[in-house]
Amino acid sequence: MLDGFVPRPEELANKYRAEGYWRDVTLGGLLAAWADAHGDRVALTDGDRRLTYRELDRWADRLAHGFRRLGIAAGDRVVVQLPNVLEFLPVLFALCRLGALPVLALPAHREHETGALSALTEAKAYIIADRSLGFDYRDLARQVTQHAPALQHVIVVGDPAEFVPLGALDAPADHEPEGTATASFHGAEAFGSEDVAFFLLSGGTTGQPKLIPRTHTDYAYNVTASAEVCGLDRDTVYLAVLPAAHNFALGCPGVLGTLHAGGRVVLAADGSPDRAFSLIEQEGVTMTALVPPLAMLWMQAVEWLDDDLSTLEVLQVGGAKLPAEAARRVRSTLGCRLQQVFGMGEGLLNYTRLDDPDEVVATTQGRPLSPADEIRIVDENDREVPVGEAGQLLTRGPYTLRGYYLAGDHNDTAFTADGFYRTGDLVRLRPDGNLVALGRTKEVINKGGEKVAAEELENELLAHPAVREVAVVPMPDPDFGERICAFVVAGGAGLSHADAVDFLASRGLATYKLPDRVELVDALPLTTVGKINKRELTERISTAVAEARKAG
Repeated sequence: MLDGFVPRPEELANKYRAEGYWRDVTLGGLLAAWADAHGDRVALTDGDRRLTYRELDRWADRLAHGFRRLGIAAGDRVVVQLPNVLEFLPVLFALCRLGALPVLALPAHREHETGALSALTEAKAYIIADRSLGFDYRDLARQVTQHAPALQHVIVVGDPAEFVPLGALDAPADHEPEGTATASFHGAEAFGSEDVAFFLLSGGTTGQPKLIPRTHTDYAYNVTASAEVCGLDRDTVYLAVLPAAHNFALGCPGVLGTLHAGGRVVLAADGSPDRAFSLIEQEGVTMTALVPPLAMLWMQAVEWLDDDLSTLEVLQVGGAKLPAEAARRVRSTLGCRLQQVFGMGEGLLNYTRLDDPDEVVATTQGRPLSPADEIRIVDENDREVPVGEAGQLLTRGPYTLRGYYLAGDHNDTAFTADGFYRTGDLVRLRPDGNLVALGRTKEVINKGGEKVAAEELENELLAHPAVREVAVVPMPDPDFGERICAFVVAGGAGLSHADAVDFLASRGLATYKLPDRVELVDALPLTTVGKINKRELTERISTAVAEARKAG
């Protein structure tokens, strides 16, 4: 058992096994089964490159041997920061087969986030692309390696510079001929189906990385049950525009759910309408997943782009709440059904069903994936509220974690005594079992699906010599739901928005965390107990935004 991992109590584990939610399967074993079932069908498309199920299986096996020859072993943590490229899945499955533990960083992360991840996990290796969307990840690796003493290897897809090329690891073991069956790889003997397979990342109120351990069996259920609820089959062509390292695009049902169903995954570098619409027409895409700002941009883009989107059957929207007015326009503008998805990398997934009435799809965020999902909606004293009333969402279930990795103190407050996870979401449960998302209880700004911790941004801004006090709050935005406003008490010449952005970027923050607005104030308002009154600041900026819109 991995030190720092919090397992489910044996009583619940037995229940999940007995009821069939947990099966004795590993992610590497799933790939082998998919290769046996679908063989020479195309599994992945990346531009002009195509990869069949059998080729994916063999590539993952060769890389597993290559990683092992490099000295990566079962239990070693490996930070994987790859964009949506063909190599992402062979790398992921290879590490899982070896028993090494991928830590799935997002392409938008920079030195601040990736360095902290590498140090926290004592990562042995770091896997990157050479460049993507104009950013050189080799420069980032040079920065990260200075602060991560355990890091021994940087492995690069593309031009490696001074680092290890992934291609050098892509060779079968000397004693095994090319094309040897996956079953010949013996690294899997070091772990079982209930061991950790990989780590997803969670945002939070402090901004420090919190690692979500996903086991082989719980994520296998996550993927296969999602594929069934979402109606995936061999004819599914899934367009991955969100990062495949994100839970939504990876397994809800995402890339892995599509492979489970025998369908085909089309990888895209980003979700811009001109790129995505062209791929939908060229590849016959039937399904994709977006965050609300992208969904609304797509609905605008159909007015000036003339690509044929007629194959698109289902658009999933999640990561943040899609306004009901926008939800009602999906079918008329994009010509496909909408499926709302409300979930979290920590576990619980809620889906509107494909046969739900239009009004349910437009006005709710769906109901739990699993019959074994337990939810409670409680007030601030953990007392359950009546159906229809707003409250805080607590949950536990067969694919929801029981504790963050290496986060004992945080786990004491993030979970109840009987193991329910405090999601931090405010919701309302309707009599029909569907949930309506109402916002967050924690100081986390949801900027179009990207979670930004107010405390983290405040701490970074306080490092600027001109900043004396700062409070970061959300401000309403019709496209992103929320954007970021920083109220700053500054000395000297003050602090402009451009100054703040340049300063934070120089400190290695991800671009989505940079403030969208800076408001200079003489003093921050306080509550009666002397705390910064963020409610007043939020109301102040909301009023200012509304008045500006009204003025034109």
